Amino acid sequence: IKLTGTCARVLIVSIFVLQLHSDGDRGDGSVRYVLTGEGAGTLFKIDEKSGDIHATKRLDREEKAYYILHAKAVNQFTNEALEGESEFIIKIHDINDNEPRFTKDPYMASVPEMSDVGTSVIQVTAIDADDATYGNSARVVYSILEGQPYFSVDPETGLIKTALPGMDREVKEHYQVVIQAKDMAGQMGGLSGTTTVSITLSDVNDNPPRFTKTLYEFRVPESNELGSSVGAIRAMDADIGPNAEMDYRIIGSDGPGMFDVTTNRSTQEGVILLRKPLDFEKKRQYSLRIQVENSHINPHFYSSGPFRDEATIKIVVEDVDEPPLFERASYIMEVKEDAARNTIVGSVSASDPDDKRSPVRYTIDRRTDMDRVFNIHAGNGSVFTLRDLDREESAWHNISVIATEFNNPRLMSRVPVYIRVLDVNDNAPTFATNYETFVCENAKANQRIQTVSATDPDEPLGGHRFTFSLAPEAAGKANFSVRDNKDNTAWILTRRSSYNSLQKSVYHVPVVISDGEYPMQSSTSTLTIRVCTCDREGNMKLCNPEALTARVGLSTGALVAILLCVIILLSEFRGLRQRKKEPLIISKEDVRDNVVSYNDEGGGEEDTQAFDIGTLRNPEAIEDSKQRRDIIPETFYPPVRRPVLPPSRDNNGDVRDFINQRLQENDSDPTAPPYDSLATYAYEGNGSVAESLSSLESVTTEGDQDYNYLSEWGPRFKKLADMYGGDDSDRDS
Repeated sequence: IKLTGTCARVLIVSIFVLQLHSDGDRGDGSVRYVLTGEGAGTLFKIDEKSGDIHATKRLDREEKAYYILHAKAVNQFTNEALEGESEFIIKIHDINDNEPRFTKDPYMASVPEMSDVGTSVIQVTAIDADDATYGNSARVVYSILEGQPYFSVDPETGLIKTALPGMDREVKEHYQVVIQAKDMAGQMGGLSGTTTVSITLSDVNDNPPRFTKTLYEFRVPESNELGSSVGAIRAMDADIGPNAEMDYRIIGSDGPGMFDVTTNRSTQEGVILLRKPLDFEKKRQYSLRIQVENSHINPHFYSSGPFRDEATIKIVVEDVDEPPLFERASYIMEVKEDAARNTIVGSVSASDPDDKRSPVRYTIDRRTDMDRVFNIHAGNGSVFTLRDLDREESAWHNISVIATEFNNPRLMSRVPVYIRVLDVNDNAPTFATNYETFVCENAKANQRIQTVSATDPDEPLGGHRFTFSLAPEAAGKANFSVRDNKDNTAWILTRRSSYNSLQKSVYHVPVVISDGEYPMQSSTSTLTIRVCTCDREGNMKLCNPEALTARVGLSTGALVAILLCVIILLSEFRGLRQRKKEPLIISKEDVRDNVVSYNDEGGGEEDTQAFDIGTLRNPEAIEDSKQRRDIIPETFYPPVRRPVLPPSRDNNGDVRDFINQRLQENDSDPTAPPYDSLATYAYEGNGSVAESLSSLESVTTEGDQDYNYLSEWGPRFKKLADMYGGDDSDRDS
C-alpha cells in the first residue's frame, strides 16, 4: 500500500490527510480499504473505495503528538486480503499556538529597606506548552513592564533584583512590579503572558527615636500616693515593630530618688512614677532630664547618628490641705500604778503642715479606751489619768490619740500611744497554795513536816525575796517553829515530841510572810496541822473525826443546816400518819423482843453501814467517812461504801418472811415513814474477831468472855478495853 498526503498542526474538519492505494486495485471497484488503530473511525475516517483518509476534527499536538494506524486492502466480495497489513504513523507538526504561563499570579515578596543594588528579591517562572525542540515556539524571554527604576529582572532566569539604592520604607513601603514572559525568543509575532509581583520593603532600625518637645510640664498634688503616675511622655520613632521599641531613663534630677520612669511596652510611653512623698511646703517644683533610646540597634546603621534623644521634664507640686502631722510615729509613756487621778503621764504634739498653720485639737479615740482610764488636754496634748491604776490588772494601756484641724475637723490623723504602768509594792505575799499537812502522834522534836513557799503579784526589779517567821502572838506557846531557808521557802518544824490527838486534834500555825521591798508588805497565813496516828515509818494511818470532816469539806454551818432539814422532814412525816401502826412485838416474852429493843451493835456485825437508820431516813445523805466499829482502823481514808448484799440462803427463813411481810405493808402504805427499824437486823454477819455481841447468842455469864484483845484495837476502843479488858480485881475495884 502506498501512502500519499500530509497532516498540519491544525486541521479543518473533513480535511484530506492522505490516500491509501494497493497495487491490486484495477479501479473496477473490487477492492475495499480497511483502517484500524488509534482514532480510526472517529478521528480519522477512510473512503473504502478510494482509500482517502480524512480528519474529522481539530488535532492538537499538546494533546497527542502522533497516532499509529494500520491499513489493508481486501476483496470486496470475498473479504480476502489482497496484501498484508501495513502500519503507518501520523505525526502532528507543532505550531506556536500557546503563550507562556506563569506558575503564580500574583507573586508576593519582600526585601529589607535600604538594601544594596542587585539584592535578589524573588524569581518568577513562566512555562510554554509548545514543543521546545521545534523552532522557538517554547523559548521564553522575561522583561519588566512596570516597577522601574526600582527593580530589574533577568531575561533568561526571571530573577528580580533591586535596581535603586536607598529605598526607604518610611517613604514608600509597597511596590507593584509587572513581569512579561514572551516566546519566540522575544521576536515579533511571539505570544506573551504577564504576572504581578507585590514587593514590600521590610523595616530595619534606621531611624532614632525623637521627642516631639524638648520640655514637658506636669502638675501633681502633694497628696499623691507613692507609686502613682505623675505623667507620661512619648518619643516618636518612624520604624515599626521591635525596631521601634525604646527605653526611658532619668539622667538628671534635682530631687534624687523622688521619681522613676518606666516604659509601657504596649504604647512605648515613658511613665513617670512617684517614689517619695511630696511636700508642697518643702519643695514646690522638680526638674528631670529624661533620655530615650532604642532597645534594638542595628550596627549597620551606627553611622546614621545616635539612636537616642533627650527632653526636660518640669514637675510642679500643688498645695493640698493636709491633716495635722505628729512629731513621732508612736509614743511610749510610763506612769506608776499608785499615781493619783489627774496625774500627767506625758504629752503628744502635732501641727498643721500647711502654710496657714491651723490650730490643732486633741482627743482620745474612746474605742481604744472604753473604761475611760485616761484623758487628754484638747489644747496642749497632755495625757493624764482619770482613774486609779493597777498594774496587776493591766500592765499596758494602748490608746489612740486623734489630732484634728480646728478649722476643718474632717482633716484628722492618729498616733498610737503605749502607756506602761510601773509596778509599786502594794501587794502582800501569801502562801503559794492551800497547804494541808499533818503531824504524827509519835513525831520527834525538830522534825520537818511541811515546806511552804509564797507568791506575790508584784514584780520587783531584783526578784522576790520573801522572809518567813512565826507570828509574835504564837511564839510564846508554839508547838511548831518556822525556819526560813533564805530561798523563798520555809520549813515547818515540830518543837516537841509526842502529840496526842485526844488532847488536841488540830493546830493552827500563823506564819508571817514579808517581801522585803519598799514599802514592805507582809501578811499572816495560817497553816492547819492535823494530828494523826502513824506507823513506825511515819505513814499516816488515822486522823481525828474533825480532820475527816474538814477534809470532806462540810463546815459547821452546813452540818447544822442538814440537821435542821432532817428534823423538819421527820415532823412532816409524823403529821401525815393517820393511823397507829401495830406494834411489831406483841408479847415481851417473845424471843424477838431482844432484837427490837437492842439499840446498838458491837463488833459482831459484818457490815453495820448497810443498815444505818439515818441512811434509811435520807438515802442521799450517806456518811462515806463513817468508820467501821467492828475491826481495827487501818487508814485515815474512809472505806469504800459497799452495796447491801441480799440475804444468804442460810438465814433464818422465819425472820426473812416476817421482814418481807412488813416491808410489803410499809411499801403499800402511803402514810408510813420511809423506814423500818426491823430492817437494820435482817441478818447478822460472820467473821468478826469479837464475834457477835447480840444478846441472842451471848453466853449466860459475863465471866466467860475474854476482852483483853480490845487493847490492841487502838485509842478508839481504849474506853472499852479499860471497862472489860482488865483483871477481875480491877473490875471489882
